[in-house]
Amino acid sequence: MHSVLTRVATAQAATDEQFRSLRALSGAPWELLRNVPRRLGRLATFLPSNNLLYSYILFGVIPSLYSDEVRIRPSARVAPAAMAVHEILGPHLRDLGGGRIIMAPVSQRDFLADCVRSDAVVFTGRPDNGEAVAARLPGDTLLLTFGSGPNPVVVGPEADPDAVCRAVLDARLYNSGQDCLCTDIVFVHRSLVREIVPRLADALAEVRVGDRRDPATRVAPLVYPDAVEDAAGFLSAHREFTVHGGRVDAARRVVEPTLLHLPWQDAFHPPEFFSPVVLTMEYDDPRQVVRWLHSAEETARGMYVSVFGESALVGTTRIATSVVCEERITFDVEDGNRPFGGYGPRAGSVRRGGTVAGRPLLLSAEAGVRARP
Repeated sequence: MHSVLTRVATAQAATDEQFRSLRALSGAPWELLRNVPRRLGRLATFLPSNNLLYSYILFGVIPSLYSDEVRIRPSARVAPAAMAVHEILGPHLRDLGGGRIIMAPVSQRDFLADCVRSDAVVFTGRPDNGEAVAARLPGDTLLLTFGSGPNPVVVGPEADPDAVCRAVLDARLYNSGQDCLCTDIVFVHRSLVREIVPRLADALAEVRVGDRRDPATRVAPLVYPDAVEDAAGFLSAHREFTVHGGRVDAARRVVEPTLLHLPWQDAFHPPEFFSPVVLTMEYDDPRQVVRWLHSAEETARGMYVSVFGESALVGTTRIATSVVCEERITFDVEDGNRPFGGYGPRAGSVRRGGTVAGRPLLLSAEAGVRARP
């Protein structure tokens, strides 16, 4: 299994993914007892192109315990690896008494026909594509769409520089930055900029770049050519803000671990890098961060905001649509048996009976007998 996962993930990320998968399986009985999901005749799942095993567990194996049939469409980008995961686990799952799990690398058009005949659909991908899928479904189909958000980290004046730098790299470099939970922007209080930025630059200079199968590798060639192209375009357009790195080898799909530092810009909204680019932005007052999180763009894509050493932003469960993580990063709080994400509709939403709501998502909870409308 590990050799299959390292086709698209670093060895470090693949090992973490295997442990997260085991934890989710161990927590499945508690999850189902807590949520009491109704029986689904058919579930249709669009499998994401990363976290292949973990996603297979969350959106395939666990739902098969309360579904007669689970039909999975792997992403065309990584279909051979996804099919290999299914081929390894499929024979064992058939002996456990759950519903059938069928994985087929069919076209999106053909899979939509399966979705139309399903009780529930899980979509993972770009929000615009999720809206296109929603438009094709009957009004009574339960649809969960999982998108992404910038997951900012806030480094306040009371933060420990060494600890927060480790946290930032963990939040940004997971699987070379190719994860929707990775942080796309780090807000650093003016009083700590001269400590944090040089530390991050020095740490990035020591990051091991190499073969993703090597356990010592932290950054490997990216899986998606468009992620390389997007990173190259952004780094070129913001070259004057580069503190460390900045080189891109498109032929090898390697983006050098890079640090950029920007002055405060109210109207700046980072892209989803999906690459090892660390972007810091200086702030003076926590109200700037609050105002930024309440902007229309960030309200739409709010997932998590991690807060270190900024007392003005803690003591509340969320700011706008972003769930607050105190002294923790997204990978610390994510739990496969609990609702995932924030309240931004483009980060994650549920559609039921023509009503759409952005909120943290867990399929068994949305299919539960006490599910919210």
